[in-house]
Amino acid sequence: MAFLSRLDLHECLQTLSVLQWLPVYVFLGGRRSAWVRNWTLWKYFQNYFPIKLVKTHDISPEQNYIIANHPHGIVSYGVFINFATEATGFSRIFPGITPSVGTLEGIFWIPIVREYVMSMGVCPVSELALKYLLTQKGSGNAVVIVVGGAAEALLCRPGASTIYLKERKGFVKLALKTGAYLVPSYSFGENEVHNQETFPEGTWIRFFQKTFQDTFKKILGLNFCTFHGRGLTRESWGFLPFNLPITTVVGEPLPIPRIKKPNKKIVDKYHALYISALRKLFDQHKVQYGFPEAQELIII
Repeated sequence: MAFLSRLDLHECLQTLSVLQWLPVYVFLGGRRSAWVRNWTLWKYFQNYFPIKLVKTHDISPEQNYIIANHPHGIVSYGVFINFATEATGFSRIFPGITPSVGTLEGIFWIPIVREYVMSMGVCPVSELALKYLLTQKGSGNAVVIVVGGAAEALLCRPGASTIYLKERKGFVKLALKTGAYLVPSYSFGENEVHNQETFPEGTWIRFFQKTFQDTFKKILGLNFCTFHGRGLTRESWGFLPFNLPITTVVGEPLPIPRIKKPNKKIVDKYHALYISALRKLFDQHKVQYGFPEAQELIII
């Protein structure tokens, strides 16, 4: 039996070094860059709307957290600026907390884009990556998840406060498995910065729209929204967001016990507690940030 030559062994070790790096870098999240997160560019981005981050309670760096955010909106501008950059001063507002924003895993297979988003602390929204961040990186970590996902973008329109949450329980199960506290957050104004067109049922244009959306979803796993905003000037038509304020309010952490294999009953219990905390947060701040007193948070 022939033994590996020194050259073959050297090449084998090179290959193994890349293989061990890929799970850490691609699936678990790479190195963030404080320099990128503090680019002056992000301050201009923030002031375009403007975007604001509001803390209602302290978050102790002695724990780990899942910050669940609603609604998704078209692009989730509030989540990006508030948690993936330092434009609104996350590290100053929540000292000792390291945020990681979860997004679609497919993005991490695109060269350059992958490095770009990872430098801002963005990670795959997969159980593997999130569990790693919440159990293997010490304390003071917060993963940010837009619970409604891209499907919620189809509910986005000015004045709407409808979110997908009734059957979204994976984040609660993850919190129980890791012992991470659940933190509700709501981005007021996220649905206001684009107008979405949904054509009347029974019309040919609605048939075309739905067929295209279903095909887009099937092939790419994404929801295609027909939306518009402003153009290069405020008075023009285009796809840029309107210059309207977005305020992300972060609520009180909900303590969660660590249970290795949580059953459905315990998941449902803490899911209900989370919904109650989110409704309370929404009702306490809705008038201040543009909704009428009678506005309700609709959960489907």
